[in-house]
Parts: sequence; structure tokens; C-alpha cells
Amino acid sequence: MPERLKKAKKKVVGTKQTLKNIENKKVKVVYIAENADERVVSPIIKLCENQEVEIVYVETKEQLGLLCGIQVGAAAAAFTDGK
Repeated sequence: MPERLKKAKKKVVGTKQTLKNIENKKVKVVYIAENADERVVSPIIKLCENQEVEIVYVETKEQLGLLCGIQVGAAAAAFTDGK
């Protein structure tokens, strides 16, 4: 399922951008690295649960970064509906 992120046309990378897009109800699916710092990703997880946004866990930040097409790790990412 993480391959969906790699193929997504519109995606956001990073905790701040992911959180912002969830708040604006533009996110379909959120990806979170399992080795991300809990205090960094917990606000995203809580907001996803409140808004019933699907969460997909990826094993490491490095893997998530590669799925996003960047050379560094990422704690969170999402693909948006483009609104």
C-alpha cells in the first residue's frame, strides 16, 4: 500500500505540511514512519482519528522519504485530493 504514495500526483511531505493539510480536510491517506518520534507524530495521529483519515505505517523514516522521492527521511507524508 505504501506504493500508492509513490504514484500519487499530489503529495505533501513532512509533519507540518501533513498536519496543515489534514486540518484543511485535503488529505485522503496519511503515511507515518514507525520509527518517528512519538511527540512529533502524535498530533497527526490524533487528528486523523478524529477526522477518520486512513493511516498507513511505513517501517522507517528513510523508507518514507524514498517513497516521497526525497533523499532524506520523513516522519509523515500524505497524498491529497488536490482541492
